Amino acid sequence: MKRSLLSLALVVAGAAHAQVKWDLPTGYAANTFQTQNNQQFAKEVDELTGGKLKITLHPGGSLYKANEIKRAVQTGQVPSAEHEIHCSGEICYSPGVEAGPFLAPSYADSWRLYQAAKPAQEKLLASQGMKLLFSVPWPGQSLYSNKPIQAPSDFAGTKMRAYNPASTRVAQLLKAQPVTIQLSELGQALATNTVNNFLTSSASGVESKLYEQVKYFYTVNAWLPRNATVVNQKAFDALDKPTQEAVMKAAAAAEKRGWETSERLDKEYLKELAAKGMVIAEPSAALKAEFAKIGDTMTEEWIKNAGADGKAIVDAYRKR
Repeated sequence: MKRSLLSLALVVAGAAHAQVKWDLPTGYAANTFQTQNNQQFAKEVDELTGGKLKITLHPGGSLYKANEIKRAVQTGQVPSAEHEIHCSGEICYSPGVEAGPFLAPSYADSWRLYQAAKPAQEKLLASQGMKLLFSVPWPGQSLYSNKPIQAPSDFAGTKMRAYNPASTRVAQLLKAQPVTIQLSELGQALATNTVNNFLTSSASGVESKLYEQVKYFYTVNAWLPRNATVVNQKAFDALDKPTQEAVMKAAAAAEKRGWETSERLDKEYLKELAAKGMVIAEPSAALKAEFAKIGDTMTEEWIKNAGADGKAIVDAYRKR
């Protein structure tokens, strides 16, 4: 009897010792579909590994601020994380093509662009000690304005919210004044007339109640910014083979689910914005032509900066 109890104790101790725990910080709130998708991913990893790998989600920048998250994974401070990748500088690893305005304005186009850019992104991630698990887009960045906009000249002299190099450049090319405002500060900026128009998703319009201060919404879908859930390569390599396979299986499911959810919710968000009194409209022919011109200009600028690898990505996307 004593030997049986001792054997059971050793088994329990061994199981406890074998369990791995990962923290997964994200800068996004718990109520966003991206965070909920990551929560489902963590749940499925737990189920597929029989509790061997436990992933704890930390939403809303509660563990690391949004601009610290990528670095935290890279340096091994945290094993996994989710963050947006259409930015630049040391906090990002993307070649940046996801933020090429008007290059991939639909979900189908964005998926093709993602597939074209993925090998370069994975190579860059590997050089920084990280591995891509999955990537999911937000709804397209469309145009919100407190006044009707029918022609490119309507932007001249207005104050346009900017939050990354791409949105700043769009404002400059439209002859608007770029004003750096984070989404959390947008409500106050609108109330004080610090901002007149901006690009953001239908999701942001609903979740941040932008319909309370902005009347017009134009479905320009400048780009579909993607979030990426990544893991520190050493942390992944430390898992046994079955656990690694379980993580990648759950990641593949999360990516498929995330893309489908994003596209479905975009339609629902647009209906809700209209129900809240916003005017939802297609951009005029003149605006479409101007946006296409801006897209060509910025794509060429990006290729010039990215070099041969960047050109290869865009060429591969356009051939698909």
